[in-house]
Parts: sequence; structure tokens; C-alpha cells
Amino acid sequence: MTKERKVMKWLMNWGWILLYVVIMSAAVLFITLGDREPIEDNSPEKITLTFRHFWLKEHDRPLLAIFEEVVQEYQQEHPNVKVNFEGLDQTIHRERKLKSEMVTGTPPDMFVLFGGAEIEPYVRSDRLMDLTGFAEENGLTGQFKDLQLWTFNNHIYGLPIEGNAEPLYYNKTIFNKLGIAPPATVSELDTAIRKLQAAGYIPFALGNEDRWPALIFAHYLMDRYAGPELIQELATGRDGATFQSGDYVQAFHQLNQWINEGAFSPGANDLSTENAVKLFTGGQAAMYLNGNWDINLFTGETAPEDFQNEVGVIPFPALLKGQEPSIAGGYTIGIGLSSGLAGAKREAALELMKAFYTKEVQTRIVYEGLRIPSMRLDFDSAKTGPVFAQVVELMEDYNHSFVPYDNLLSPEVKKAFLGVVEELIERSTSPDQALADLQEASQQYWNLIRSTEVQ
Repeated sequence: MTKERKVMKWLMNWGWILLYVVIMSAAVLFITLGDREPIEDNSPEKITLTFRHFWLKEHDRPLLAIFEEVVQEYQQEHPNVKVNFEGLDQTIHRERKLKSEMVTGTPPDMFVLFGGAEIEPYVRSDRLMDLTGFAEENGLTGQFKDLQLWTFNNHIYGLPIEGNAEPLYYNKTIFNKLGIAPPATVSELDTAIRKLQAAGYIPFALGNEDRWPALIFAHYLMDRYAGPELIQELATGRDGATFQSGDYVQAFHQLNQWINEGAFSPGANDLSTENAVKLFTGGQAAMYLNGNWDINLFTGETAPEDFQNEVGVIPFPALLKGQEPSIAGGYTIGIGLSSGLAGAKREAALELMKAFYTKEVQTRIVYEGLRIPSMRLDFDSAKTGPVFAQVVELMEDYNHSFVPYDNLLSPEVKKAFLGVVEELIERSTSPDQALADLQEASQQYWNLIRSTEVQ
């Protein structure tokens, strides 16, 4: 066999091994020189956060747009985090879904909710994350105007997004035309209602489809006739306190009088907020009682171009002349986090909270959403439009405010409150029976609470 043939045979038998050794050596050299780990992935952990809101109504669109932009920017800065932004009807979220999720321990990671009595059961059952440390570490504690509704046993369990006020809006053009002065007392409001009806106007535009708007009339009258002490006693379960007090009887009879006189929009229980506002902006209704969040509905395609300049803003009238009327409002709407969050997911959620609670976001809430900021913030009310400017001035001029009753009462009693006022609007119950039903619900709740405490 020639020498050349021997070499060829050796290469065929052993050359592939030599090639393999050369390739592996080159690979090892490449990895070593590049200081790379061939099988280790150092990319950040992929995280998905669920965030539920109830900004579905027309008046909520500016607020929704702001927070969607914040989330989008956050995701760009944190490419490993995906935020599932879910919208759900407010009533379904608050009264049904979130309650059941809290029982099973499966709430969303982050969610919009109302402070006060509504979240107290969630705090007691350890379903809400304690944000005390987060607020302190980020210098937020002293920046909020009021954390009362979010604080339990000196711990913070949510942060308010905005403040709110519930003034009475009236059409100045209609009032001037009929020679009606802005009412300062309930008696003067009675007179105004009758004059408006005689002239063919709906006195109050009311859309009670969501059930809570009619409660605004109820809690104002209850406050005017009884003052602020009784509801505090009922909200804390003080012995002897009752919804069937003489003052509340007078308040419910006053509300029932307006219902029977036709002071509210026809079919109010089936009317949406948006359609009620259209009655007001369209000139069919002369007054509208609701929160400042509806101001941005006073402009747009369905409202006259200059309508905002026709709107006057006053507090709901006092019971007697000379009394300073209080205004319902507070810092009730905010964001809470699930106590089940841990590790990298918890850190990602808290980073997003930092992005939500900035002066920049709060400024946008004022100018774009026409909402009262929850944080201490200087802003030019002249740039927000005439109605919002009047609301801000009203809040500055009147020193007394109270938390809306549906935020003070327990969820169980609040449910009864919603039900009896709805039945009053439908004329299917009497004022006395409504208060009896409300008292029964309250008694059952406190009996349950006390029996649990004894055990």
C-alpha cells in the first residue's frame, strides 16, 4: 500500500475525531474569551400584573387615558413586565366580584376601590397590602391631603387618586328667567321646585341607573335634619343609635315629598348618568346634584357651546337660614394592592404605584380630568373652566364637609340603603318602612359583628 493511500485511510477513520476536537476547542476558546455562559439566561424575570379599574363611563374617559399612558410608559421602561389593564362596571366590581375574590383570596394584583367602611373587611381579613412602609420610603405620607379613609390602626391600606365634592349645579339662565334666587334653605328649595315645575322644567335631573346617585339626596337631607353626629354613631354601632330617629323620619318624608311631586327625572331608576346630564345641558332640567367628576360632561356635542358659563355651583341648601351648609365629599377613590403579592411581582407593582402617584400625574388629573387632586398641589383653577373653578372656590369658602354616607356605612348596611332609596323612587315603599328596613339591616350587621368579637 502506498504512503498516500495509508494517509487517506487514516483520515477517513480518525479525521472526524480530529475535526470534532478542533471545533470544541474553538467553542471553548470563544466562550472563555467572551466571558459568556452558554446555558445561563440573565434576562429579567417575566412578570404579569393584573390591574382592574371601573373607568368605563363617559365622564371617566380622560382619567382612563391618563392612566393608560402611565402604564404604557411603565411597560416601555420595564420590558419584562406586562400589565393586563381590565375595566369592569363599578357596581359589579365593588358589590360582587371583588367581594367574592376577597373571600377566596384571588383578587387582582392592583385595583381601584373606595376607602372607608368598604375596605375595612378586607383589612381585617388581611387581603390588602399594608402600604405604610411604601408611603414613608417614597416620601408620600405628607403629600396627601387626607388619608383618613385609608388608615386603620395607624397603617395605610390604599392611596387616594383624587378628591371629590358633591355640589348642587343649577342653570343660571333658567333661574334668572323665572326670577328664582339660588336657594339657601330647604324651604327655599321647595319653593324653587314648584316654580320650575309650573314653568314646565324638570327640577332635578337624576339618573339612578347605578343606584347610588339618589343616595346623594338622601344623605344631604339626613345631614341637614339630624346633623353629623347620628350617622357617626350608626357607623360605629353605638348603642341606642337608630335610623328610625325623628330627624331621619323628617328627612325621608322630605325626600318622599319631592318624589311624589315629580321633582326628579321621569323613570329615574332606569336613566343613566349620561342621559340625566343631557337633560341638564339640554335645558329640560334646571338642577343637577352629583360629584365634580361629571363636570366634563357639561361640554361636548350634546351641550350648547357656552353651557359652562350658564352653570352656577352652590352647596346643597341648609335646613335653616343662617346655618353654614356642609358639603359631601372626601378622598374616597384610590388604588389598593393584593396582600398576596410577593417577590419580584410585588416590587413591580410598587414601582407602578410610584409611577401613578407623582405631581405630574396629579396635575394631569386636574387639567385633563377636571378632578380634585388627592395630593398637595398648586394649580390654576382659571385654566380648568368656569364650573370646576366654582367647585374649587366652594370648597375653599365652606369649612365643613362630610364623607358620603355610602362610604361610612358597612357594605351590608349600604346595600340596604341603596335598596330602600331605590324603592322610594319607585314609590313601592313608604319613608317609615324604608327606615325600618334600614334599621333592621344595621341591627343584624352589628349583632353579627358583636357575636364574632365575643367568640
